[in-house]
Amino acid sequence: MDLEVVVTHGAGLDVHKKVIVATVLTPTVNETRSFGTLTPDLLALADWLQSCGVTHVAMEATGVYWKPVVNLLEAYPFEAVMVVNPQHIKGMPGRKTDVQDSQWIAGLLRIGALKASYIPPRPQRELREIVRYRTSLQQARATEANRIQKVLEGANVKLGSVISDVLGVTGQRILAALADGETDPTALADLADPRIRASRDTLIQALTGLVTAHQRLMLRVQLQHVAFLDRQIAALSEEIATRLENFDDALARLQTIPGVERRTAEIIIAEIGTDLQRFPSAGHLVSWAGFSPGQHESAGKARPTRTRKGSKALRAALTQSGHAAGKTRTYLGAVYHRLAGRRGKQRAAVATGRHILIAVYAILRTPGAVYEDLGATYFDQRDRQALVRREIRRLEALGYRVRVEPTSQAG
Repeated sequence: MDLEVVVTHGAGLDVHKKVIVATVLTPTVNETRSFGTLTPDLLALADWLQSCGVTHVAMEATGVYWKPVVNLLEAYPFEAVMVVNPQHIKGMPGRKTDVQDSQWIAGLLRIGALKASYIPPRPQRELREIVRYRTSLQQARATEANRIQKVLEGANVKLGSVISDVLGVTGQRILAALADGETDPTALADLADPRIRASRDTLIQALTGLVTAHQRLMLRVQLQHVAFLDRQIAALSEEIATRLENFDDALARLQTIPGVERRTAEIIIAEIGTDLQRFPSAGHLVSWAGFSPGQHESAGKARPTRTRKGSKALRAALTQSGHAAGKTRTYLGAVYHRLAGRRGKQRAAVATGRHILIAVYAILRTPGAVYEDLGATYFDQRDRQALVRREIRRLEALGYRVRVEPTSQAG
Protein backbone atom coordinates (compact mmCIF):
# COMPACT_ATOMS: atom_id res chain seq x y z
CA MET A 1 0.00 0.00 0.00
CA ASP A 2 1.40 3.37 -1.02
CA LEU A 3 1.63 5.92 1.76
CA GLU A 4 0.23 9.40 1.23
CA VAL A 5 2.81 12.04 0.42
CA VAL A 6 2.46 14.91 2.88
CA VAL A 7 5.61 16.92 2.10
CA THR A 8 6.30 17.08 -1.64
CA HIS A 9 9.52 19.13 -1.41
CA GLY A 10 11.55 17.91 1.56
CA ALA A 11 15.14 17.22 2.59
CA GLY A 12 16.67 15.01 5.24
CA LEU A 13 20.03 15.87 6.83
CA ASP A 14 22.35 13.46 8.62
CA VAL A 15 24.44 15.86 10.72
CA HIS A 16 27.88 15.09 12.12
CA LYS A 17 30.77 17.13 13.50
CA LYS A 18 32.62 17.46 10.19
CA VAL A 19 30.17 16.36 7.51
CA ILE A 20 26.49 16.71 6.65
CA VAL A 21 24.85 14.27 4.25
CA ALA A 22 21.72 15.76 2.66
CA THR A 23 19.04 13.98 0.62
CA VAL A 24 16.45 15.97 -1.36
CA LEU A 25 13.15 14.36 -2.36
CA THR A 26 10.90 16.37 -4.69
CA PRO A 27 8.77 15.41 -7.71
CA THR A 28 11.74 16.19 -9.96
CA VAL A 29 14.80 15.71 -7.71
CA ASN A 30 16.04 12.65 -5.82
CA GLU A 31 19.65 13.41 -4.97
CA THR A 32 22.11 13.02 -2.10
CA ARG A 33 25.11 15.28 -1.53
CA SER A 34 27.70 15.74 1.22
CA PHE A 35 28.76 19.08 2.69
CA GLY A 36 31.23 20.25 5.30
CA THR A 37 30.16 21.98 8.50
CA LEU A 38 32.05 25.28 8.15
CA THR A 39 29.94 28.37 7.53
CA PRO A 40 30.71 28.57 3.76
CA ASP A 41 29.73 24.89 3.48
CA LEU A 42 26.45 25.50 5.32
CA LEU A 43 25.69 28.43 3.02
CA ALA A 44 26.31 26.19 0.03
CA LEU A 45 23.97 23.59 1.55
CA ALA A 46 21.23 26.18 2.08
CA ASP A 47 21.62 27.52 -1.48
CA TRP A 48 21.40 23.99 -2.92
CA LEU A 49 18.26 23.21 -0.92
CA GLN A 50 16.69 26.44 -2.14
CA SER A 51 17.61 25.72 -5.75
CA CYS A 52 15.86 22.35 -5.47
CA GLY A 53 12.68 24.02 -4.25
CA VAL A 54 12.84 22.45 -0.77
CA THR A 55 10.21 23.74 1.66
CA HIS A 56 10.77 21.43 4.66
CA VAL A 57 14.09 20.33 6.18
CA ALA A 58 14.47 17.66 8.88
CA MET A 59 17.48 16.51 10.90
CA GLU A 60 18.01 14.54 14.08
CA ALA A 61 19.20 16.20 17.29
CA THR A 62 22.84 15.08 17.25
CA GLY A 63 24.67 16.53 20.27
CA VAL A 64 25.18 20.24 19.64
CA TYR A 65 26.03 19.81 15.94
CA TRP A 66 22.51 20.65 14.79
CA LYS A 67 22.69 24.15 16.32
CA PRO A 68 24.86 25.88 13.67
CA VAL A 69 22.76 24.28 10.94
CA VAL A 70 19.51 25.56 12.44
CA ASN A 71 21.03 28.98 13.16
CA LEU A 72 21.81 29.39 9.46
CA LEU A 73 18.81 27.67 7.87
CA GLU A 74 16.27 29.60 9.93
CA ALA A 75 17.41 32.76 8.13
CA TYR A 76 16.22 31.24 4.82
CA PRO A 77 12.55 31.20 3.74
CA PHE A 78 11.94 27.50 4.40
CA GLU A 79 8.46 26.68 5.68
CA ALA A 80 9.83 24.41 8.41
CA VAL A 81 13.26 23.45 9.76
CA MET A 82 12.66 20.43 12.02
CA VAL A 83 14.95 18.94 14.66
CA VAL A 84 13.70 15.46 15.57
CA ASN A 85 14.32 13.17 18.54
CA PRO A 86 16.74 10.45 17.30
CA GLN A 87 14.62 7.78 19.00
CA HIS A 88 11.76 8.66 16.65
CA ILE A 89 13.71 8.05 13.44
CA LYS A 90 15.72 4.90 14.01
CA GLY A 91 16.41 3.18 10.70
CA MET A 92 16.13 -0.52 9.97
CA PRO A 93 18.85 -2.62 11.64
CA GLY A 94 21.66 -3.78 9.38
CA ARG A 95 21.31 -0.75 7.08
CA LYS A 96 23.44 1.97 8.61
CA THR A 97 25.36 4.46 6.53
CA ASP A 98 25.28 8.25 6.48
CA VAL A 99 23.68 8.26 3.02
CA GLN A 100 20.99 5.79 4.07
CA ASP A 101 20.35 7.78 7.24
CA SER A 102 19.71 10.98 5.28
CA GLN A 103 17.50 9.09 2.81
CA TRP A 104 15.56 7.52 5.68
CA ILE A 105 14.97 10.94 7.31
CA ALA A 106 13.88 12.42 3.97
CA GLY A 107 11.50 9.50 3.40
CA LEU A 108 9.91 9.85 6.84
CA LEU A 109 9.54 13.60 6.30
CA ARG A 110 7.87 12.95 2.94
CA ILE A 111 5.08 10.87 4.48
CA GLY A 112 4.62 13.12 7.51
CA ALA A 113 5.97 10.60 10.02
CA LEU A 114 8.23 13.06 11.85
CA LYS A 115 7.34 15.17 14.85
CA ALA A 116 9.50 18.24 15.34
CA SER A 117 11.11 18.91 18.69
CA TYR A 118 10.50 22.33 20.20
CA ILE A 119 13.22 24.77 19.18
CA PRO A 120 12.72 28.13 20.93
CA PRO A 121 13.33 31.46 19.18
CA ARG A 122 16.89 32.76 19.04
CA PRO A 123 16.51 35.26 21.94
CA GLN A 124 15.34 32.46 24.24
CA ARG A 125 18.12 30.16 23.03
CA GLU A 126 20.65 32.86 23.88
CA LEU A 127 19.07 33.35 27.31
CA ARG A 128 19.21 29.59 27.90
CA GLU A 129 22.91 29.48 27.15
CA ILE A 130 23.67 32.35 29.52
CA VAL A 131 21.53 30.93 32.34
CA ARG A 132 22.96 27.43 31.93
CA TYR A 133 26.51 28.79 31.91
CA ARG A 134 25.83 30.72 35.11
CA THR A 135 24.63 27.48 36.69
CA SER A 136 27.87 25.80 35.60
CA LEU A 137 29.89 28.57 37.24
CA GLN A 138 27.85 28.25 40.44
CA GLN A 139 28.60 24.54 40.47
CA ALA A 140 32.29 25.30 39.93
CA ARG A 141 32.17 27.68 42.90
CA ALA A 142 30.62 24.96 45.07
CA THR A 143 33.36 22.56 43.96
CA GLU A 144 36.02 25.12 44.90
CA ALA A 145 34.38 25.52 48.32
CA ASN A 146 34.75 21.76 48.82
CA ARG A 147 38.44 21.99 47.90
CA ILE A 148 38.93 24.77 50.45
CA GLN A 149 37.24 22.61 53.07
CA LYS A 150 39.67 19.77 52.30
CA VAL A 151 42.64 22.09 52.76
CA LEU A 152 41.26 23.30 56.11
CA GLU A 153 40.72 19.73 57.31
CA GLY A 154 44.31 18.92 56.39
CA ALA A 155 45.42 21.90 58.48
CA ASN A 156 43.35 20.84 61.52
CA VAL A 157 41.16 23.92 61.12
CA LYS A 158 37.50 22.98 61.75
CA LEU A 159 35.96 26.18 60.43
CA GLY A 160 33.30 24.31 58.46
CA SER A 161 32.09 22.64 61.65
CA VAL A 162 31.16 25.88 63.43
CA ILE A 163 29.89 28.15 60.65
CA SER A 164 27.33 27.24 58.00
CA ASP A 165 29.03 28.84 54.98
CA VAL A 166 32.81 28.71 54.68
CA LEU A 167 32.64 31.23 51.83
CA GLY A 168 30.32 33.64 53.66
CA VAL A 169 31.44 37.01 55.02
CA THR A 170 33.02 35.57 58.17
CA GLY A 171 34.51 32.61 56.34
CA GLN A 172 36.21 34.69 53.66
CA ARG A 173 37.68 37.11 56.23
CA ILE A 174 39.19 34.25 58.20
CA LEU A 175 40.39 32.40 55.08
CA ALA A 176 42.06 35.54 53.73
CA ALA A 177 43.87 36.03 57.07
CA LEU A 178 44.98 32.39 57.08
CA ALA A 179 46.29 32.74 53.53
CA ASP A 180 48.23 35.86 54.56
CA GLY A 181 49.99 33.98 57.36
CA GLU A 182 47.88 34.76 60.44
CA THR A 183 48.02 31.80 62.86
CA ASP A 184 46.73 33.25 66.14
CA PRO A 185 43.26 31.70 66.67
CA THR A 186 42.21 34.60 68.90
CA ALA A 187 43.00 37.15 66.21
CA LEU A 188 41.21 35.00 63.64
CA ALA A 189 38.12 34.70 65.85
CA ASP A 190 38.00 38.50 66.19
CA LEU A 191 37.31 38.67 62.41
CA ALA A 192 33.97 36.87 62.80
CA ASP A 193 30.71 38.70 62.26
CA PRO A 194 29.00 39.16 65.65
CA ARG A 195 25.76 37.72 64.25
CA ILE A 196 27.08 34.17 63.76
CA ARG A 197 25.76 31.51 66.12
CA ALA A 198 29.09 30.06 67.19
CA SER A 199 30.55 31.54 70.36
CA ARG A 200 33.96 33.19 70.42
CA ASP A 201 35.45 30.37 72.51
CA THR A 202 34.14 27.77 70.04
CA LEU A 203 35.66 29.70 67.16
CA ILE A 204 39.03 29.90 68.89
CA GLN A 205 39.05 26.14 69.43
CA ALA A 206 38.00 25.46 65.83
CA LEU A 207 40.69 27.81 64.44
CA THR A 208 43.51 26.26 66.42
CA GLY A 209 45.40 24.32 63.77
CA LEU A 210 48.67 23.76 61.90
CA VAL A 211 48.58 25.70 58.63
CA THR A 212 51.73 25.12 56.58
CA ALA A 213 53.20 27.24 53.78
CA HIS A 214 51.81 25.07 50.97
CA GLN A 215 48.33 25.19 52.50
CA ARG A 216 48.48 28.99 52.69
CA LEU A 217 49.45 29.03 49.01
CA MET A 218 46.52 26.77 48.09
CA LEU A 219 44.07 28.87 50.10
CA ARG A 220 45.34 32.05 48.43
CA VAL A 221 44.92 30.61 44.92
CA GLN A 222 41.53 29.10 45.75
CA LEU A 223 40.21 32.37 47.15
CA GLN A 224 41.37 34.16 44.00
CA HIS A 225 39.49 31.57 41.94
CA VAL A 226 36.35 32.05 44.04
CA ALA A 227 36.60 35.83 43.62
CA PHE A 228 36.97 35.40 39.86
CA LEU A 229 33.93 33.11 39.72
CA ASP A 230 31.92 35.59 41.79
CA ARG A 231 32.71 38.36 39.30
CA GLN A 232 31.74 36.14 36.35
CA ILE A 233 28.49 35.06 38.00
CA ALA A 234 27.64 38.68 38.81
CA ALA A 235 28.28 39.73 35.20
CA LEU A 236 26.05 36.95 33.85
CA SER A 237 23.34 37.75 36.40
CA GLU A 238 23.38 41.38 35.27
CA GLU A 239 23.00 40.34 31.63
CA ILE A 240 20.17 37.93 32.52
CA ALA A 241 18.37 40.67 34.44
CA THR A 242 18.65 42.97 31.42
CA ARG A 243 17.23 40.33 29.07
CA LEU A 244 14.36 39.61 31.48
CA GLU A 245 13.35 43.23 32.11
CA ASN A 246 10.05 42.67 30.30
CA PHE A 247 9.28 39.57 32.39
CA ASP A 248 9.42 41.08 35.87
CA ASP A 249 5.72 40.37 36.44
CA ALA A 250 6.06 36.69 35.50
CA LEU A 251 9.19 36.36 37.63
CA ALA A 252 7.44 37.89 40.64
CA ARG A 253 4.41 35.63 40.28
CA LEU A 254 6.56 32.50 39.94
CA GLN A 255 8.31 33.41 43.20
CA THR A 256 4.99 33.08 45.05
CA ILE A 257 5.44 29.29 44.72
CA PRO A 258 7.10 27.84 47.87
CA GLY A 259 10.70 26.82 47.13
CA VAL A 260 11.03 29.01 44.01
CA GLU A 261 13.47 31.88 44.31
CA ARG A 262 14.57 34.48 41.77
CA ARG A 263 17.25 32.37 40.10
CA THR A 264 14.96 29.35 39.85
CA ALA A 265 12.29 31.54 38.22
CA GLU A 266 14.91 32.77 35.73
CA ILE A 267 15.82 29.18 34.85
CA ILE A 268 12.14 28.27 34.37
CA ILE A 269 11.54 31.16 31.97
CA ALA A 270 14.79 30.46 30.11
CA GLU A 271 13.87 26.79 29.65
CA ILE A 272 10.15 26.93 28.84
CA GLY A 273 9.48 30.59 28.03
CA THR A 274 6.31 32.42 29.01
CA ASP A 275 4.10 31.53 26.02
CA LEU A 276 2.83 28.05 26.87
CA GLN A 277 0.23 27.82 24.13
CA ARG A 278 2.15 24.95 22.55
CA PHE A 279 1.32 22.84 25.62
CA PRO A 280 -2.41 21.97 25.58
CA SER A 281 -2.33 21.00 29.26
CA ALA A 282 -0.08 20.90 32.30
CA GLY A 283 0.41 17.19 31.65
CA HIS A 284 1.97 17.95 28.25
CA LEU A 285 4.43 20.36 29.88
CA VAL A 286 5.28 17.84 32.61
CA SER A 287 5.87 15.14 29.99
CA TRP A 288 8.02 17.45 27.83
CA ALA A 289 10.12 18.41 30.85
CA GLY A 290 10.74 14.75 31.72
CA PHE A 291 8.83 14.70 35.01
CA SER A 292 6.30 12.07 33.98
CA PRO A 293 6.93 8.52 35.19
CA GLY A 294 8.35 6.27 32.49
CA GLN A 295 6.33 3.34 31.19
CA HIS A 296 7.60 -0.23 30.80
CA GLU A 297 4.88 -2.82 30.40
CA SER A 298 5.37 -6.31 29.02
CA ALA A 299 3.10 -9.36 29.12
CA GLY A 300 0.52 -7.35 31.02
CA LYS A 301 2.95 -6.49 33.83
CA ALA A 302 4.04 -2.94 34.55
CA ARG A 303 7.63 -2.71 35.73
CA PRO A 304 9.11 0.20 37.69
CA THR A 305 11.20 2.56 35.62
CA ARG A 306 12.76 6.00 35.76
CA THR A 307 11.22 9.26 34.66
CA ARG A 308 11.70 10.25 31.04
CA LYS A 309 14.58 12.39 29.84
CA GLY A 310 14.02 16.12 29.60
CA SER A 311 15.80 19.39 30.23
CA LYS A 312 18.58 18.69 32.71
CA ALA A 313 18.76 22.34 33.76
CA LEU A 314 15.01 22.53 34.43
CA ARG A 315 15.00 19.19 36.24
CA ALA A 316 17.87 20.20 38.53
CA ALA A 317 16.25 23.55 39.37
CA LEU A 318 12.82 22.06 40.10
CA THR A 319 14.29 19.21 42.14
CA GLN A 320 16.23 21.70 44.24
CA SER A 321 13.04 23.71 44.67
CA GLY A 322 11.29 20.49 45.70
CA HIS A 323 13.80 20.00 48.51
CA ALA A 324 13.30 23.62 49.59
CA ALA A 325 9.50 23.33 49.49
CA GLY A 326 9.75 20.21 51.65
CA LYS A 327 10.95 22.41 54.52
CA THR A 328 7.82 24.58 54.44
CA ARG A 329 4.43 24.06 56.08
CA THR A 330 2.52 24.24 52.81
CA TYR A 331 0.72 21.91 50.41
CA LEU A 332 4.01 21.29 48.60
CA GLY A 333 5.67 20.47 51.92
CA ALA A 334 2.90 17.95 52.58
CA VAL A 335 3.46 16.39 49.14
CA TYR A 336 7.16 16.03 49.93
CA HIS A 337 6.67 14.44 53.35
CA ARG A 338 4.00 12.01 52.13
CA LEU A 339 6.63 10.44 49.84
CA ALA A 340 9.93 11.03 51.64
CA GLY A 341 9.33 8.40 54.32
CA ARG A 342 8.59 5.50 51.98
CA ARG A 343 10.23 6.47 48.68
CA GLY A 344 13.23 8.52 49.81
CA LYS A 345 13.99 12.24 49.80
CA GLN A 346 15.24 12.41 46.22
CA ARG A 347 12.13 10.86 44.71
CA ALA A 348 10.00 13.01 46.97
CA ALA A 349 11.82 16.12 45.70
CA VAL A 350 11.28 15.07 42.07
CA ALA A 351 7.56 14.50 42.73
CA THR A 352 7.32 17.88 44.47
CA GLY A 353 9.12 19.47 41.53
CA ARG A 354 6.43 18.00 39.28
CA HIS A 355 3.74 19.73 41.35
CA ILE A 356 5.74 22.97 41.17
CA LEU A 357 5.83 22.69 37.37
CA ILE A 358 2.05 22.20 37.28
CA ALA A 359 1.71 25.40 39.33
CA VAL A 360 4.11 27.16 36.93
CA TYR A 361 1.87 26.17 34.01
CA ALA A 362 -1.23 27.57 35.71
CA ILE A 363 0.51 30.82 36.64
CA LEU A 364 2.02 31.49 33.21
CA ARG A 365 -1.15 30.53 31.31
CA THR A 366 -3.39 32.80 33.42
CA PRO A 367 -2.61 36.55 33.36
CA GLY A 368 -2.10 37.92 36.87
CA ALA A 369 -2.36 34.52 38.55
CA VAL A 370 -0.28 33.76 41.64
CA TYR A 371 0.22 30.61 43.67
CA GLU A 372 -2.66 29.78 46.01
CA ASP A 373 -1.64 27.28 48.66
CA LEU A 374 -4.03 24.45 49.55
CA GLY A 375 -2.54 24.21 53.04
CA ALA A 376 -0.27 21.81 54.86
CA THR A 377 -3.28 19.79 56.11
CA TYR A 378 -4.87 19.37 52.68
CA PHE A 379 -4.39 15.60 52.51
CA ASP A 380 -5.60 15.13 56.08
CA GLN A 381 -8.73 17.17 55.46
CA ARG A 382 -9.44 15.48 52.14
CA ASP A 383 -10.35 12.19 53.82
CA ARG A 384 -10.56 12.84 57.53
CA GLN A 385 -12.43 9.66 58.43
CA ALA A 386 -9.83 7.43 56.77
CA LEU A 387 -7.09 9.23 58.71
CA VAL A 388 -8.99 8.79 61.99
CA ARG A 389 -9.53 5.05 61.36
CA ARG A 390 -5.87 4.55 60.47
CA GLU A 391 -4.60 6.29 63.59
CA ILE A 392 -7.07 4.39 65.82
CA ARG A 393 -5.83 1.08 64.41
CA ARG A 394 -2.24 2.06 65.10
CA LEU A 395 -2.99 3.00 68.71
CA GLU A 396 -5.05 -0.16 69.28
CA ALA A 397 -2.20 -2.23 67.93
CA LEU A 398 -0.05 -0.73 70.67
CA GLY A 399 -2.56 -1.86 73.31
CA TYR A 400 -4.61 1.29 73.84
CA ARG A 401 -8.37 1.65 73.93
CA VAL A 402 -9.34 4.71 71.92
CA ARG A 403 -12.53 6.76 71.99
CA VAL A 404 -12.72 9.68 69.58
CA GLU A 405 -14.84 12.74 70.31
CA PRO A 406 -14.92 15.76 67.99
CA THR A 407 -14.04 19.15 69.46
CA SER A 408 -16.01 22.28 68.75
CA GLN A 409 -13.33 23.33 66.20
CA ALA A 410 -13.64 20.08 64.25
CA GLY A 411 -15.82 20.50 61.22
